[in-house]
Amino acid sequence: MTTPLRCLVILGPTATGKTRLAVGLAHRFNGEIVSADSRQLYRGLDLGTGKDLDEYGTVPYHLIDLCEPGDSCHLFRYLELARAALRDIAGRGCLPIVAGGTSLYINALLDEYELAGGAPDAALREELAERSDAELLDLLRAEAPDLYERADKTQRKRILRAVEIARTRTDGVGPEPLPLDPLLLAPYYPRQEVHRRIEQRLDARLAAGLIEEVTVLHEAGASWEWLDDLGLEYRYISRYLRGELTREQMREELFTHIRRFCKSQDIWARKMEREGKTIHWLPGGDLDQATDLVERFLAGQSLPPPQLRLMDTFYGPRSN
Repeated sequence: MTTPLRCLVILGPTATGKTRLAVGLAHRFNGEIVSADSRQLYRGLDLGTGKDLDEYGTVPYHLIDLCEPGDSCHLFRYLELARAALRDIAGRGCLPIVAGGTSLYINALLDEYELAGGAPDAALREELAERSDAELLDLLRAEAPDLYERADKTQRKRILRAVEIARTRTDGVGPEPLPLDPLLLAPYYPRQEVHRRIEQRLDARLAAGLIEEVTVLHEAGASWEWLDDLGLEYRYISRYLRGELTREQMREELFTHIRRFCKSQDIWARKMEREGKTIHWLPGGDLDQATDLVERFLAGQSLPPPQLRLMDTFYGPRSN
């Protein structure tokens, strides 16, 4: 039986300082960071994905800037690369720290997704393209109930990928599973404060050249369709550059949809807690509190219960 690999996992809503917390812990515990952000895999997507590479300083990082814009860096490939990086880091006596905001990627690592279905199949995807999301989900439910239960049903590309895996997994071998022994940490701010931080960060990135970043990507060959498929910053700035939105409309649409993305991350975290995963929420991303938990974790000591659980936190009237 394989001994689970001990690691830290830094998760939580966007704009809450996950990178800062991960870097702080990496400095204190000889750690290396493995990104769990689906868009940071691509070169040139810097401001829009919040790579903040200068924040890492001397801390080694992995799974950033591996793919060219326009390529398809899918979950199957991510798991191969992430598991290899985790084994390598631990094998050198360092502490692996997974950090990022793509909930599907984090769950895939924690739940040991096998995805035995091979790489994306362009011919199959073309065959499925004419079907509606509802039809694709019906197919997935009928052909692979296990994949249907854990699939992200909010994004068409993820639904398509799940169907591809279901159709081809008897012929392929997925990334070798890697059991983990994780400590889950997450910066916590009240929702109103998170929204304020989102708005502040968005305006700072626009001022720093985010529109120019998208322009350069398109001029270098990234299609409007590919940029739109990335969502959020790249989708709405592309629409502005194509003249479909005014700058003010673009900024407001983007702010609205980033808040919605934040809510979806919140929902994922609540689901994880309901499934029995323990997440230690750290008010303001408190590094000293995180350090105390990590020291106990690495020493094999019992940990105190979380100060709060997101699944018990409500932001409005509860429905009966």
